[in-house]
Amino acid sequence: MSGEVHVRATLARPFLAATTTAQVAYALIEVQPTQVLARVRVPVNVSFVLDRSGSMKGEKIERVRQATSMAIDRLDRQDLVSVVTFDHRTEVLIPASPVQDSRSIKDRISRIRDAGGTRIAPALERGLREIEKDRSGAIRRMVLLTDGQTEHEADCLRRAEDAGRMGVPITALGVGKDWNEDLLIEIGNRSGGTADQITHPDQITTYFQNTVQQAQNSAVQNSVMNLRLVQGVTPRAVWQVLPMINNLGYQPISERDVSVPLGELETGQGRTLLIELLVDPRAVGSYRVGQVEVTYDVPVLGLLGEKARVDLLLTFTADQAQLNQVNPGVMNIVEKVSAFKLQTRALQDIAQGDVQGGTQKLKSAVTRLLSQGELELAETMQKEIANLEQSGQLSSEGQKTIKFQGRKTVRLSDIDIP
Repeated sequence: MSGEVHVRATLARPFLAATTTAQVAYALIEVQPTQVLARVRVPVNVSFVLDRSGSMKGEKIERVRQATSMAIDRLDRQDLVSVVTFDHRTEVLIPASPVQDSRSIKDRISRIRDAGGTRIAPALERGLREIEKDRSGAIRRMVLLTDGQTEHEADCLRRAEDAGRMGVPITALGVGKDWNEDLLIEIGNRSGGTADQITHPDQITTYFQNTVQQAQNSAVQNSVMNLRLVQGVTPRAVWQVLPMINNLGYQPISERDVSVPLGELETGQGRTLLIELLVDPRAVGSYRVGQVEVTYDVPVLGLLGEKARVDLLLTFTADQAQLNQVNPGVMNIVEKVSAFKLQTRALQDIAQGDVQGGTQKLKSAVTRLLSQGELELAETMQKEIANLEQSGQLSSEGQKTIKFQGRKTVRLSDIDIP
């Protein structure tokens, strides 16, 4: 059987100049599960690892209780759930078990109380142990939520690497202001998951429910994009643009072929990538410069090693009218990725002590964001530029906003490209 995944390629510029110099070309690659899988529901095995330290007191701990209970309402008898709570100690509140008596589970969740300090690593380890109890092939997920700093960060990263080897992406969520965003980002990256900032406790419910729903919709697994290019075409970068901008990198297969692991594909969203290529000069004419092939499994349907392909075609011309043609949707995404790269380099400069260089890059990023209509993020950056010019430092809250909101400037509406 085939047709479970569709691949589409859209060029930023359909025509390149027939010149004597190399040029950069951008292609937007959409990898989307089709309607064949719209009603396929896979079982999930999710562990909630929840901070109950003293700083969670009040609305934060109440929202955590509500959010966890509402996320469990989305699970049924084929799913497994576990809940691990932590302060300076770790407790397995709900051992991994099928969701058969949700009332009893939610009753125990309602009794979570705040106390103590924050130690994340032992809680991650216990959550992984609970997930590992089941070998049924269910989609595995861990949700980590914290509002504080932790000791033994290296241990946290080792547990995240364990999660990556076990196929357990961690959704690492920081709520409030006093947490280490770099640690959570690295936990997400090393586990194959993601990290995000929760600016207000009332957003916790949405994050928890989205994580469960995304897992339930991930019937397509083990997907890999293989990019095969002809001589004279070199890959420069592969960016994920949804749900967050992220440099995926790539693994060389041969001199011109590269591979990018994509993992699970969520029905209704899939993966959207921006490929940056360096193309050597060519004479006037149309050329097939490469092929994108996505291999994937759908275990719930007994499908392994299925493939979907699309060719990359470029036309070289000397016609100025043709050269002026651009795809505005793809070019908009290219600009948003460029703004994100500027922000990232700015923060790196500042971290290394080059405040002046970082400030100039942030100013350039603000100009791009304003032209894209990203007014709120641009305003935050302008405030942080003022902080840099006055004190030579970024505020903790502003730095978090730049790091997380700067990755979310591409939206589903931007991908609606004819």
